[in-house]
Amino acid sequence: MSVTGKVGIVTGAGSGLGEAGAKRLAREGAKIIVVDRNQYAADRVAKEISAAGGEATSFLADVSDFAETERIVAFAVSTYGGLDIAFNNAGVTPKLIDVHEIDPADWLQVIGVNLTGIFYSMKAELAYFVEHGGGAIVNMASTAGVMAHAGRAAYSASKHGIVGLTRSAAVEYAKRAIRINAVAPGPIDAPSAQGLPPEVRAMIAAKTAMNRPGTMDEVASVVNFLLSDQASFITGSVYEVNGGQTQL
Repeated sequence: MSVTGKVGIVTGAGSGLGEAGAKRLAREGAKIIVVDRNQYAADRVAKEISAAGGEATSFLADVSDFAETERIVAFAVSTYGGLDIAFNNAGVTPKLIDVHEIDPADWLQVIGVNLTGIFYSMKAELAYFVEHGGGAIVNMASTAGVMAHAGRAAYSASKHGIVGLTRSAAVEYAKRAIRINAVAPGPIDAPSAQGLPPEVRAMIAAKTAMNRPGTMDEVASVVNFLLSDQASFITGSVYEVNGGQTQL
């Protein structure tokens, strides 16, 4: 599943699944632009990739601003000479809350970062890919984008939107050598979950058929595959990395 020599953008790469994806792609030979709205976090991940023998450069940006997503693409091209792949991962997860209690400002923030941010990222990336003969994109969805999640209406709406955006764009660009897919993780043993009480972790594990949370590298490996040439006949797919959660 080599991506050797490819130039890639990973948004939200300063922590969690974005960090895991950036490090996995770099380990497989890609040159990575580590994008995050936290400069310290982006710098840390880029330095760790470099220390492990990979190639990475950090970049500070907020994907909810279209001008900044254009700057990300321009930076990738000026730094590494082009752009081949992108993992659009940046997103926010709001607290659990019923629909009638959602603050409209909070709703707009979630949609603005999670859905509009991915649209902006894709718009900038696709403009380059169309002009330069193709590329591959993976968008970060969630099981909340393929099934109901009580108390997470804004988040679920944004992730359902990502699924629709991914599938529609995949059809639009399929004949232009551009592949667009999404991953939809379920419960993942990310740093934010590792401090939870044992009973809560057990409850989360029970939501999957495998009775365990996934690892961040299990998600990153699917992202790497979808961005590699081995996935050359896959586009418009949403890969559910959830241990069978949606089958229960």
